[in-house]
Amino acid sequence: MIKTTQFLLEELKEYKNPKTKIQRLVSKGELYPIIQGLYETNKNVNPFNLAEVIYSPSYISFETALSFYELIPERVYQITSATFNKRRRKEYNTSFGTYTYQDIPKNVYPYGIKFVCVEEGYTYKIACKEKAFLDKLYASVPIANAKDMRDYIFDDLRINPFVLDSFDKEFIYSIYSLYNSRNIDLFVNMLKRGKLYDK
Repeated sequence: MIKTTQFLLEELKEYKNPKTKIQRLVSKGELYPIIQGLYETNKNVNPFNLAEVIYSPSYISFETALSFYELIPERVYQITSATFNKRRRKEYNTSFGTYTYQDIPKNVYPYGIKFVCVEEGYTYKIACKEKAFLDKLYASVPIANAKDMRDYIFDDLRINPFVLDSFDKEFIYSIYSLYNSRNIDLFVNMLKRGKLYDK
């Protein structure tokens, strides 16, 4: 369970020094600091559960979601989330893992987010597979042409073509222009023309 410092001070108000009691609970392994002002009572909590609590609004995306959906073969240990209007990448190193947050355009932010309810009443937000892929393209270095796009998708990211074929293309077509991204425009143009797998 996630607890704020304020909640703990109220919960422990019968103690002579609640702040000292908090420190003792941490030392005994009954409380685990997340970031300043936030604690977790379960050391084995799913790290996804903490992503939006650490920095909000946000949802899990980019490589983390691509790995979650098995679009890429690598297991990703850093949890990367999408946010907006923050202007710079943020990173938090915690005992539960490293959490990174980076911007996507505000207009496209609300689309393609799934709410996942897990144990003990926790809920986390994660991009659908199509949104996670588009977020990754948006955040990537500029891609010049169709050949470079294919190299990036299949050689650099090592995206699974079978999963890529399962994408909801209508959803992609409905939101891609909101990114205002040359990378995404190039990908969608290739997708519409059936040129994604051409050599």
